[in-house]
Amino acid sequence: MKQKLVIKIGTSILSNGDVIEIKSIEKICSFVAELKSKFDIILVSSGAVASGYTRINLDKSELANKRSLASIGQPLLMNAYNQCLSKYNIIPSQLLFISTIFDSKDKIQYTKETINTLLKNNILPILNENDAIAQNDLTFGDNDQLSAYVAHYFDSNMLVILSDVYGYYDKDPLKNKDAKLIKYINKINKDRILSDRIAGSKFATGGIVTKLMAANFLLNNNKEMFLCSGFDLKPTLDFLLKGNHYLGTLFSTKQGIEV
Repeated sequence: MKQKLVIKIGTSILSNGDVIEIKSIEKICSFVAELKSKFDIILVSSGAVASGYTRINLDKSELANKRSLASIGQPLLMNAYNQCLSKYNIIPSQLLFISTIFDSKDKIQYTKETINTLLKNNILPILNENDAIAQNDLTFGDNDQLSAYVAHYFDSNMLVILSDVYGYYDKDPLKNKDAKLIKYINKINKDRILSDRIAGSKFATGGIVTKLMAANFLLNNNKEMFLCSGFDLKPTLDFLLKGNHYLGTLFSTKQGIEV
């Protein structure tokens, strides 16, 4: 029986800032196809709003426009995945979530049964937050948190987050050339999350805080998370398929330091 693996792809990997890059999706699909030999994979993919923006130029700062862009973009995003995955004879499926899915044991169980049935039939579940209809108080706010919940509640062995950095550093790598990658972390201090949140840098505000929050949630539930680059996929492939860990940060209670 294969291990279950959740992979989260951020918008920064799929988009140049305005539109979805099909070459990036092609790389992700090749990456997924290679990993499916060893894992049952659940993909959490952002990018619906950026996809919608390719068809209509709406002001994304207005919530109604952002929801509309997500509605337009979600089928476009899935079509792009479908076209790229067809080269590997992989059929994708779509599941859109709001946060109340995890408020009920019944909802969790029904969703788990659906996902397990898809995996059993070699289908790739692709999950995203349902930005088009979710109210502010029903949203996860980011797919880092969603992917952590998916990994925990749907019995994944590990969450892999593919980002625009190679892992977690001891200081902001954008400002400090001597910043060192921390390869193993076993505990996250709440003060660390707060300090990175108020640091005022792109490193802090561009998503590292939500990734620490996701990792902290999983560590508290005795799960693992691996953070690495979504632009350079080889280090993650080498880690997952060969156990060769030279880049990326592994958050695990089994080894590492507290940050």
